[in-house]
Amino acid sequence: MIAILTNSIVKAIQQVVGNAPVPLHEPRFAGHEWDYLKECLDSTFVSSVGKFVDRFEAELADYTGASHAVAVVNGTAALHVALCLAGVQSNDEVLIPALTFVATANAVAYCGAVPHLVDSEMHTLGLDPLALRDYLKDITEISEGQCINCLTNRVIRVLLPMHTFGHPVDLEGLLSVARDFHLTLIEDAAESLGSWYHDKHTGTFGRMGTLSFNGNKTITTGGGGAILTNDAELAQHAKHLTTTAKRPHRWEYVHDEVGYNYRMPNLNAALGCAQLEQLPSFLASKRRLFEQYQAAFKDIPDVQIVTEPNGCRSNYWLQTLMLDESVAGHRDDILTATNEAGLMTRPIWKLMHRLAPYQDCPRMELYVAEQLEQRLLNLPSSTGLI
Repeated sequence: MIAILTNSIVKAIQQVVGNAPVPLHEPRFAGHEWDYLKECLDSTFVSSVGKFVDRFEAELADYTGASHAVAVVNGTAALHVALCLAGVQSNDEVLIPALTFVATANAVAYCGAVPHLVDSEMHTLGLDPLALRDYLKDITEISEGQCINCLTNRVIRVLLPMHTFGHPVDLEGLLSVARDFHLTLIEDAAESLGSWYHDKHTGTFGRMGTLSFNGNKTITTGGGGAILTNDAELAQHAKHLTTTAKRPHRWEYVHDEVGYNYRMPNLNAALGCAQLEQLPSFLASKRRLFEQYQAAFKDIPDVQIVTEPNGCRSNYWLQTLMLDESVAGHRDDILTATNEAGLMTRPIWKLMHRLAPYQDCPRMELYVAEQLEQRLLNLPSSTGLI
């Protein structure tokens, strides 16, 4: 039976993407990348000062609807600074999904804080606000305007959802939880550029949101990230912190707080400007790819393609296959068969508490996340496939 299923899955993927070796996700450079990079090199402004940084930030803000965007070296740096700006201190707790890429937890640890691991919901693949609300009712109390974990006596400072594979979480539900439990909401929107929750772009609902432009993202700057916010003061402070907290002066080196060398170089921003121009066509390609996968898999039992949540428009960053519980134990057989056929697939990340640095973190019951860990597979998803 499993041999029939794995063969059917291989053939379905080949029907969509062909037989040649196919990577999971590779960037596409089909616009003005060479022109802008040459212009940047000719100007000699290749580091953190230059017109492409300013342009990229302005165009990101315009596209997402955020009032401000601050470009940085990568998505993890963006998260780190956002948490610092939200007042996260040593020994605080930050609520994050157990089902996430490790960068989410790492950014919390950089602050000396403790990731507090939360369960997901099946449809969005992201944090479950109903389960979280019930959990927080049982283990927390509000004291002097702060949410206190009664089990650890630590302050829970921030609620940090992540939009898994570009699919928006239930932001309305999570905003309600944040309000009721005195938490600051920061969105890890690293994977969701081009995703919309009820006609508003992800990353713009909380006090801040963060993006990633790694080489495997929908658009890339090689390495890079950004902080989105509607708060002008926060945006100014983010720029200051990410530029080593250096006060502007023609020649003096005065740094008035501990800062970080996190600013995005002009060279990377030049690449980003060219990529951002092509974002609409990239998103259209990813939606066509989703539709073709959905058609290819519709008659195969025990598997289904993950679709965008109701009321949302996903960027479909990584196309995702969900296995039925009855065949979840054969996940690795499917991974083996597809990769041996030259079709790069991968499992979702290990849950954070299964990683050595985070195995002792506080956590709720992770019933859904543990199911998803065994049932989700990513399929080839490059924008140039369709």
